[in-house]
Amino acid sequence: MSSGPTPTAVSSTSEERIRRFLATASHDLQSPLRHIAMYAEILLDELGEKLDSEQLESLTAILQKAQTAQRLTKALMSFAAGTPQVSPAPVELGPLVDGLWTELKTEMGAHDASIGHGTLPTLNSDAALLSTVLKNVLGNALLYRGVADPRVDLAAERSGSDWLIHISDNGRGIEPIHQERIFEPFWKLPQPDAVTGPGLGLTASRELLSALGGELMLSRSDHTGSRFTIRLPA
Repeated sequence: MSSGPTPTAVSSTSEERIRRFLATASHDLQSPLRHIAMYAEILLDELGEKLDSEQLESLTAILQKAQTAQRLTKALMSFAAGTPQVSPAPVELGPLVDGLWTELKTEMGAHDASIGHGTLPTLNSDAALLSTVLKNVLGNALLYRGVADPRVDLAAERSGSDWLIHISDNGRGIEPIHQERIFEPFWKLPQPDAVTGPGLGLTASRELLSALGGELMLSRSDHTGSRFTIRLPA
């Protein structure tokens, strides 16, 4: 009687599927992102002096977001190829989190959601990759919301040569029997109102943090909500 695939074989197969998914998605996004950035630059050059401040700000934001997405897709393509290219630079965590939260609330229609944090550190990291990780974790807090209005709190503490970033929410929590599986590729929490998507957010986030020399952990989860912890080199 066959004993089935070994855990190592299953893990290798899943990792290969992740890399193929990231490679394909990143490659397909390169062309439209390049055109968005190009057209935004053309409009800024030709209409910049004719636009009011609000229009100029919006068009500049489109260009900046497209350029950020371009850098991210290139990083994901290199990661999928097994040669992750990390571009470390000072990243102010507070403004980064606030900007991502504003975007997420708008994208997900979560206008009743709130966030709180004290002073957050400046990290020497890759802004595009770190943004992806934070957006996945913060986005999950809104996707898997509980009965109350969504609330997320961030706190940072120094631990030796690392920073620990704790992200706590008041969502529905994760049952103990599922807590070991949330980082598995293509796996989703079994629930009636299942969230659409490939089920790679936390998996990819953990892999990206590994490329940054850090890790992502679920440090607590119960009926009052969950807390994820990001460890990054100081």
